[in-house]
Amino acid sequence: MSDDMHDPFTGLSQTKAPAGNAEAKKRALAAAMAAFEAAQTETANKSAEAAKGNRKGSRLNFIITTLKGNWIMDMRLPIGTAAIALLVLPLGYQLYSSTSMTPSQVNQTTSQPPILFDPPLTTMPVDPTTLGAAQPETEVAPPPAPISPAPVDDMRLRQQAAEPQFGGELTDNMFLAPPPAPTTVMPMGAVARGTTPDYAVAPQAEASGDQFTSFEEQRLKVAASEPVSTFSVDVDTASYSYVRRSLEEGYVPEPDAVRIEELLNYFPYDYAPAESATTPFKPTMAVFPTPWNPKTQLLEIGIKGYVPPAGEDKPSNLVFLIDTSGSMDEPDKLPLLQRAFGLLVDQLSANDTVSIVTYAGSAGVVLEPTKATEKAKILAALDQLYAGGSTAGAEGIELAYKLAEQSKVSGGTNRVILATDGDFNVGIDDPEKLEDFIKAKRDSGVTLSVLGFGKGNLDDATMQALAQNGNGNASYISNFREAQKVLVEEVGSTLNMIAKDVKIQVEFNPAVVSEYRLIGYETRALNREDFNNDAVDAGDIGAGHTVTALYEITPVGSGAELVEPLRYGNQQPAAGEAAGEEIAFLKMRYKMPDSDVSQLIEQAVTPSVVYGDIGEASDDARFAAAVAAFGQKLKGSDYVRDMSWADIQALAQSGKGADESGYRAEFIQLLKTAALLQPDAKPAAAAEPATDDTCTSTVETDSVC
Repeated sequence: MSDDMHDPFTGLSQTKAPAGNAEAKKRALAAAMAAFEAAQTETANKSAEAAKGNRKGSRLNFIITTLKGNWIMDMRLPIGTAAIALLVLPLGYQLYSSTSMTPSQVNQTTSQPPILFDPPLTTMPVDPTTLGAAQPETEVAPPPAPISPAPVDDMRLRQQAAEPQFGGELTDNMFLAPPPAPTTVMPMGAVARGTTPDYAVAPQAEASGDQFTSFEEQRLKVAASEPVSTFSVDVDTASYSYVRRSLEEGYVPEPDAVRIEELLNYFPYDYAPAESATTPFKPTMAVFPTPWNPKTQLLEIGIKGYVPPAGEDKPSNLVFLIDTSGSMDEPDKLPLLQRAFGLLVDQLSANDTVSIVTYAGSAGVVLEPTKATEKAKILAALDQLYAGGSTAGAEGIELAYKLAEQSKVSGGTNRVILATDGDFNVGIDDPEKLEDFIKAKRDSGVTLSVLGFGKGNLDDATMQALAQNGNGNASYISNFREAQKVLVEEVGSTLNMIAKDVKIQVEFNPAVVSEYRLIGYETRALNREDFNNDAVDAGDIGAGHTVTALYEITPVGSGAELVEPLRYGNQQPAAGEAAGEEIAFLKMRYKMPDSDVSQLIEQAVTPSVVYGDIGEASDDARFAAAVAAFGQKLKGSDYVRDMSWADIQALAQSGKGADESGYRAEFIQLLKTAALLQPDAKPAAAAEPATDDTCTSTVETDSVC
């Protein structure tokens, strides 16, 4: 075949193209537009049908689902300009990620972050004649890599719960305001890393919603002008349980929540036991150097209540008055309460009787007086309780006392146990009338104890007042282990009162003691004349209860005096002249449970109980000093400014002892948590070294500095 053979396509390539048919072109464009609009309508209908199942006001599972039908298909942009939308994707995502709508506010169901677009652009009229024209190619930027949402802490979630949530309806306003500046949310009471707090004031927690009695720290007193100190004993432990829970949850408790005497009395101590029920306790005393101030000393006064023989079984008539209002519907409230009372029921014997009254929710008498041997019946009554409602029972506390009087036992315990998270709407609205009512019932032989549960609604102030007026004790049940401690391990001291209206009075010898201050017991202070007045109510002690009180005393001539002597006052003798004399004189008054006449115990504090080194004191003394330092440091007291958390921990460790219950070991761990939440201040400038002739005076020596 020859290469120059005629090619039939050559002629065609040289032929001119026929002129276009304008009418056909218009028909084709019209058909394309119709198909485009039909596809748009079908997509919109599908989107609308899918939206019908969404609950109004609910959160979107994926924002794109809504945006797709409402915005993208409504743009009506030329097909070629669709590439511009891809350029908007990164910008829209950046807008989304920088607004206050964080991933915690939108419940996502995919691993890709939702994307928000700017509001629809104003559509431009489309020229059909340009639809088929070639469009310039645009380089499309790759979509941004998915970004993992930042962790959101508990506090942020609680804040968002109170804010309006995004409910699936988009408004123009959400795109107009600039995003707020990022805020670092820290736990209540925490201190930012790299900062040093002003130690004089402990870091304050945000308002917890709980209420506490406000009080000022015990002031320093001059023995020459105010030699006598009087207070009521306290065996309550609610403060320690509350403080422990706050610290374990990462918060520094409010200062008024820290009552040092309740911290001290939470722990058992190995004080000398009483010899008989007629003299239910005897004091144990010691004087040793103060760990936070070597120029002062601590006077420790400890007592332990008489423990009846194991075979002795006094009858108990108990009425559980239980708060079942709506606020109790939380795991650490009513459910914990039910399990706690179940523990108590297991400790009761055939001599005991149980009744159950509730107020609010399931209000009224749930269980008539029932012998404790019918445990299944009692536990079933507890199990049927539910939380709900907000109105008090018709009679509430009056009904509880009525049942207690109905089954009253002679020579035993007749007690109402009120369990609540702080709602005292029990039928008597006026707090003063409620206290008067409880006092009157106390005098008739029916006492009252209070168990507190939960946080956020706890009325600790009222709880303490009612327990004090009811000759009972107040405890805070923060967890199941605490319920076991109060209602199982200490059930005897919780229910079996061995002495009532117990008061302590200490008179300091101005020749030996220059100044003193009682650590704690601010809400238990009594007037000097109240000590001998049997009509004045005071604290009560149960079987086996231990009570500890600490005074910080300044020996005469020690150089630690904070109050200058009066110009025209009586001249105090030098320390040497006071050698061998009494340091102080202790008096204690108490009444037997069935008596209204007090009895007196007296004992002098002599140099024979003084230790020159804190290491020579007992484990109990060192541990009690560590607990007192812990409480003062939490409150931001100036007295322990120079004592570090490490020092307190070392002191507590040295006084841990056998610790069979493990409570002291738990306290040592709590010190580590407190140190993280409330760091020590920067160390002060180093003091000048002591010279050889420097000395420290103690009350058992006759050296003069």
